[in-house]
Amino acid sequence: MAALPRLVCASSVLLVLWAGFCSAVCVEVPSETEAVQGKDMKLLCISCMKREEVTASTVVEWFYRPEGGKDEPIYEYRNKNHEFPSRFSGRLQWNGSKDMQDVSITVLNVTLNDSGVYTCNITREFEFEIHRPLFTSSRLIHLTVVEEAGEDFTSVISEIMMYILLVFLTLWLLIEMVYCYRKVSKAEEAAQENATDYLAIPSENKENCAVPVEE
Repeated sequence: MAALPRLVCASSVLLVLWAGFCSAVCVEVPSETEAVQGKDMKLLCISCMKREEVTASTVVEWFYRPEGGKDEPIYEYRNKNHEFPSRFSGRLQWNGSKDMQDVSITVLNVTLNDSGVYTCNITREFEFEIHRPLFTSSRLIHLTVVEEAGEDFTSVISEIMMYILLVFLTLWLLIEMVYCYRKVSKAEEAAQENATDYLAIPSENKENCAVPVEE
């Protein structure tokens, strides 16, 4: 009987841990729009595939437009990576995922002249038996490069809230474990008391405790 509370408590703990480490899903998160001079800047471009069960070929094109200028190609992925000659030559790094849902690139050693509008164009061609439809999407990133990183009040608040949440979850887990431990201990004490009471009964009384069988 004491094993049942142990099993229930273990299941509760495993459920909490499983909820915290569940597998991630594709979420189209917008890219950051401020970079610091001399640092690396990841231009985030995520386009979740709506038909994961269908094979698709993906083409990614990155463009850069300075203030008052025109779009110029700087990077392309078409079965392989290709970097166009530009002000970014040698400073672009592919950060896309294998499933081609994250098609981000990173600008290395950002300069003040890298401020401008970055465009990420994604073209998917799905391979059906009858036809091959094309789906396109585009992301715009208005990037501003600053000399020094300023204090982001929103990020500070988010970090504080994250730590508060972690502390709360840790305390809740400890309380749950203590509660389960006390419950198991009480169940074991009750079982031991019942066994002790039974052993304390005289042998003749034990025989009288037997239920008579009717003929």
